[in-house]
Amino acid sequence: MRYYGTVIRPPSEADSYILQVTYGCSHNQCTFCGTYLDKPFQVRSPDDVRQDIALARSCLPHTRRVFLADGNALVLGMRRLVAILDELVAAFPDLQRVSAYANARDLLQKRPDDLAQLRERGLRLVYLGLESGHDEVLRRINKGATAGEMVEAVQHAQAAGIRVSVIGLLGLGGPELSAAHAEATGRVVSAMDPRYLSLLTLMLVPGTPLHRQWREGTFRLLEPEALLSELHQIILHLNGLSGCIFRTNHASNYLPLAGTLPKDKPRLLETLETAISRGRAVLRPEAWRAL
Repeated sequence: MRYYGTVIRPPSEADSYILQVTYGCSHNQCTFCGTYLDKPFQVRSPDDVRQDIALARSCLPHTRRVFLADGNALVLGMRRLVAILDELVAAFPDLQRVSAYANARDLLQKRPDDLAQLRERGLRLVYLGLESGHDEVLRRINKGATAGEMVEAVQHAQAAGIRVSVIGLLGLGGPELSAAHAEATGRVVSAMDPRYLSLLTLMLVPGTPLHRQWREGTFRLLEPEALLSELHQIILHLNGLSGCIFRTNHASNYLPLAGTLPKDKPRLLETLETAISRGRAVLRPEAWRAL
């Protein structure tokens, strides 16, 4: 396969064929994110994308899942997206699902019938980085969207039949905004009612603005115990969900959890309360954590 620069995908896309349709991220200004510092945003040419699909077809003819990279493939116009999805369907007879990262404004710029058309052509799942439900945290990290816009975007996609996996980031508000970040994130996710929710833990990346703020002393990281308390508060404020698959299995987290909300909410809270009472001995060792 032909790839340029750093390429990432969600843990649930481990078995997917990753197809770069863009390079980088069109926003690329979030203060915590160092993923695409190595490349400017660029839309790949149709010929390059077709060549990659042909190569994948010869190597991976039984592909069932495809993930469109890089950071926000849905920034592409409808004509390009439809052409790519049609080419994937033609290339892979066993194809079951296409997925991609998406930001709020890209989703909101698509009309309901546009999203329905993409869904019919195989786009069944998008991953949206909420990061925080608190607008002051979002402003500080230069997210480029408000919590309200992200709620609207998730509802917009799900109304068209596209499932949404929402991603939150523990510790992003620092000690100062930890409680507000946790409570607001729980309430905003509740309003979204996504199919999936995953929570990661902030890890600072050298070269990012947030890393510089930490070095200068204007941003402080949370201790593991405080991160568990923040996670507890987020789950506590998750209400009204209609069958949300919840995970903290990312390598950045100190404590892997899994369940379906609301059914498993009491168990998850009890597990966290036990972990908080037992201390660091039950947590993932620092050396094992990674982005």
